[in-house]
Amino acid sequence: MTERTIPSNNEIDPAGLEAGVPQAASGEVMDAQHETHVVTSSTPAVDTPDHSRRNTVVIALMLAATFVVFLNETIIGVALPRLMEDLRIEPSTAQWLSTAFMLTMAIVIPVTGFLMQRLNTRTVFILAMSLFSAGTAIAAVAPGFELLLAGRIVQAAGTAIMLPLLMTTVMTLVPPHSRGRVMGNISIVMSVAPAVGPAIGGIILDALDWRWIFILVLPVAIAALAMGAMRVQNVTTPTKAPVDVLSIILSAFAFGGLVYGLSLLGESAAGTAPIAPWIPIIVGVISLALFVWRQLMLQRSDRALLDLRTFTRRGFAVAIVLMAVMMATLFGTIILLPIYTQDVLGLSPTVSGLLVVPGSLLMGLMGPVVGRLYDKVGPRPLLVPASILVSASLWSFTFLSETTPWYVVIVMHVALSIGLAFMFTPLFTSGLGALPPNLYSHGSATIGTVQQLAGAAGTALFIALLTAGEIMRAAEGADDVIARATGVHWAFLAGAIISLFAIVITFFVPKPDPELAGTNAHGGH
Repeated sequence: MTERTIPSNNEIDPAGLEAGVPQAASGEVMDAQHETHVVTSSTPAVDTPDHSRRNTVVIALMLAATFVVFLNETIIGVALPRLMEDLRIEPSTAQWLSTAFMLTMAIVIPVTGFLMQRLNTRTVFILAMSLFSAGTAIAAVAPGFELLLAGRIVQAAGTAIMLPLLMTTVMTLVPPHSRGRVMGNISIVMSVAPAVGPAIGGIILDALDWRWIFILVLPVAIAALAMGAMRVQNVTTPTKAPVDVLSIILSAFAFGGLVYGLSLLGESAAGTAPIAPWIPIIVGVISLALFVWRQLMLQRSDRALLDLRTFTRRGFAVAIVLMAVMMATLFGTIILLPIYTQDVLGLSPTVSGLLVVPGSLLMGLMGPVVGRLYDKVGPRPLLVPASILVSASLWSFTFLSETTPWYVVIVMHVALSIGLAFMFTPLFTSGLGALPPNLYSHGSATIGTVQQLAGAAGTALFIALLTAGEIMRAAEGADDVIARATGVHWAFLAGAIISLFAIVITFFVPKPDPELAGTNAHGGH
């Protein structure tokens, strides 16, 4: 099969694709600009409907595939009680189905920037979806816990690759003036898929065996793999970047240790952690320091596994901080609301999952709308009011009690979802838009890594405070429902306080750099 490369930003004549890399672009790539890893053109060419449709198909396929793999990340949560019963395992063992998935994501995502430098786009897509499909098939036929766990780990490896690949593809193909709209579609993947996963899982479990969670996903994953193998074309120029094994090892211990340690904090508060959480956290911090030092040394010769020069761009650095706060809020809320609605309000798992569907769907539907607004007004006019709405929503959650009507919970969650919708799209777009093209893949990998760390941190913080508040209230003689409601209050109070800092940070988001946007619009530096 002859490999072809899609020109960036719709500006290289598609006729040139039939003969391989366009002549103008190849000259630039050979002219000491290989470090950009993106085919560039010295002069913009006329866009054609055929070319535009081709780019749209590529992005649409990646969006659909990424939605499927991210949906799977949280869909297993509601199945854990059924799995414990069928496989005869303890809760601490069953939890590894989620923990191992999260750990694998944290370990693989930092490597994706390097993968996208070394391999072409189609190969990376096929690798990601093949891993995900294989893991799904293994999980669907698993006779016991061990094979099911192996399937989840293989699934996670494929999932980890998809989001950075999608973001890099969008930044390469879409001109700056249209990126907000397309990034709005990515927000559907980032926020809606994990949020509706528990609801879909609950519906499946009400009617079918737990294996159907994987059986129903498998044909969709295989279809996405087959279509992508035929239709996804290359948007990058692979390089012969050497593999630094030490960086991979340090990355695994750094991000794996931090995520695992954070995931243990909640169990530690309840006295059920297998080891002290500070052990993997300390290992993670030390490994992270060594990893950063190693990358700073290697990036001088463009050999870094994860290029940290992304953080020298103010727009990217500020966006990453805000993104971490918002991701921690989102994942903490996803974990906490089902606990509150089931244990305090006494709702069933299915009803509990359905309560968050309106807000999640609204968040997804608003993504493209927010993206169009971003293309017109830029990030700050959207981020400041959005951060205030997120904070106000979290403060409203602190008033939840054992007598709160379920419809009030829906209203609160809808308000939070609207605020997050107005946060995510501007943050993704402005953050990556602040980078030169040669750092797109590393910026995308960094965003994915921060998502995992922030999600783990938010979950750990909310669960630890939930447990601490519950234990304190129970010691005073309160019944289980009141004690759990107190824990929920503590957790949301911490989130509300943190959100106040996010409001301040939004005022430091810079305006898009016109010079950088102009060069990116022409596919070069």
